[in-house]
Amino acid sequence: MTAIALRKIRKTYGSLDVIHEVDIDIRSGEFLVLVGPSGCGKSTLLRMIAGLEEISGGVLDIGGKVVNALPPSDRDIAMVFQDYALYPHMSVRENMAFGLKMRGTSEDAINKRVSGAADILKIANFLDRRPAQLSGGQRQRVAMGRAIVREPSAFLFDEPLSNLDAALRVEMRLEIAKLHNRMKATTVYVTHDQVEAMTLADRIVVLNAGRIEQIGPPLELYHRPESLFVARFIGSPTMNTLPARLASSNDGEARLTVAGKDVTVQLDAPLAAKPASITLGVRPEDLIRCSPEEAWLSGELSVVERLGAQTYGYVEIGESRMLTVEFPRNADISVGEKVHVRGNPTGTHLFDDATGRRIN
Repeated sequence: MTAIALRKIRKTYGSLDVIHEVDIDIRSGEFLVLVGPSGCGKSTLLRMIAGLEEISGGVLDIGGKVVNALPPSDRDIAMVFQDYALYPHMSVRENMAFGLKMRGTSEDAINKRVSGAADILKIANFLDRRPAQLSGGQRQRVAMGRAIVREPSAFLFDEPLSNLDAALRVEMRLEIAKLHNRMKATTVYVTHDQVEAMTLADRIVVLNAGRIEQIGPPLELYHRPESLFVARFIGSPTMNTLPARLASSNDGEARLTVAGKDVTVQLDAPLAAKPASITLGVRPEDLIRCSPEEAWLSGELSVVERLGAQTYGYVEIGESRMLTVEFPRNADISVGEKVHVRGNPTGTHLFDDATGRRIN
């Protein structure tokens, strides 16, 4: 197992800055996930770790060794790509063995490693087939097997499940989790799917326009997002955010005005800042149906989504604003009815409008 350290890592294309002095310490054996919207720089950052993109500035340390100038073949890492990158004219066995043959590994060692990886990934029956004869999930297992046989110090995954259908994504996500639990290898995983990030990661790095918004365990990012960007990005459905004004606060509570109503939320510490203009964040599960007199917000139910375990309602509270509310899964609700909700006072998030940073 190997630790990876990024120190002030930068990437520029001419005058365009893509990655801005990123600092990350990836612990030995950790499963670290890089998430963010398209174009945020997560795949570029992964490719710099792999050696497939030149580092414009900063220091990349793998296993205590600075590797900025090392070619990919000398970094002792294995990468699994989104498009599998399998050789179509080779069998599964030959695809998995190819890298080892190029390194001069003995035939006996190659056969042992290929058989072992095939057993782990349940593809032993497909070793003599070619990629075109396999399903998408099977091809992804072969790509993972090709990485495993190298016995690298770290694995890099670049959106490996994005080409699979929903059911296969869930299956392969479980396989990757089991594989990591078994091998305990340092893993850096890129995805735009925050469900993948939440279920796989020891820690998540949320990137926004080449900068780190927050690093932490999945539930920490969910329950205590440090910025409005993280609050809106992590969680499905996304957090409800509403404009508000701060009237007053003390050590125990803050008084706000939201949609013309006076609202009180509880604080576990004094506010870090007291801007008049703020954004109030409330997750769908922290909105509670109530009487009109108790309501923070009221509106008409326009859409109901029944997902089995959860039921979500989308409530129009203005011409251009929709509120997402989680209801009991068997709730007797229907489109067109009036809904009144208040927030859980301990489940609210306050953000400074000027900076986008959390203040409570």
